Amino acid sequence: MKRFFAGTALSLLLAMPVAAQDSVDAGTVLASVGGTDITLGHVIAMLTVLPPEYQGLPDNVLLDGLLEQLVQQEVLAAVAENDIGLVERLGLENERRAFLAATLIDRIGTAAISEAELQAEYDAQFGAVGPVTEYNASHILLETEADAQAVIADLTEGADFAELARERSTGPSGPNGGNLGWFSAGMMVPTFEQAVFALGVGEVSAPVETQFGWHVIVLNETRDQAPPSLDEVRAELEDGLRRARVTARMEELTAAADIVRPEIQIDPAVIRDLDLLAE
Repeated sequence: MKRFFAGTALSLLLAMPVAAQDSVDAGTVLASVGGTDITLGHVIAMLTVLPPEYQGLPDNVLLDGLLEQLVQQEVLAAVAENDIGLVERLGLENERRAFLAATLIDRIGTAAISEAELQAEYDAQFGAVGPVTEYNASHILLETEADAQAVIADLTEGADFAELARERSTGPSGPNGGNLGWFSAGMMVPTFEQAVFALGVGEVSAPVETQFGWHVIVLNETRDQAPPSLDEVRAELEDGLRRARVTARMEELTAAADIVRPEIQIDPAVIRDLDLLAE
């Protein structure tokens, strides 16, 4: 419905051009419908929520189009208000509640975050973190321990690990020669990790059993990865701080609010009973 109004008003552009004035403010009246004023402030507020595809239109087109949209809406709203039912009244209450709540959340969440706050959050998350060892390993996944022992025997005789992985591995990494890429502690199942961490570079493991089957693992290389810099995680930290602000404020306001929840028993299915809204 909102898109219909926007498209109609902006394409028809029926409004008369607004005369230039020496001084205007948000209260400047641009039109009056049945005694209800439509101001420049109304137009500006509507512009802030206009779909992106309209934002680039010339200012004169936007002014005329948005004003006409507001005029049309007021004409329709004045008629609809005289014949509004329970569903519509409750819907308006919900819309008002949601709009005001979203406005406050946006205000809290978009407030400026100082460099000191960012640095403190960075220090809390990464200040005590030293370089993290990362491992690059390949594996061949097999159904039985005997199959794993057979693969190890072939490797001992000089078989190429990647070729054996492509030929015999039942895991998704088989076509890639069994390579699992880089990973650090906590990213693999414990039994698998323990086996990898015990290997030297180039060393092949004994058969390792996990819930996926039996693995033969080779450690390709290791590296120490330093913690990310503040700039590398700036966006992530800002997002976390904004969400934390909103959560903290929500909890604070909820704790201070006078909330009463009557102890009544109702069947949850009653929320689907549209007959309750019949008048």
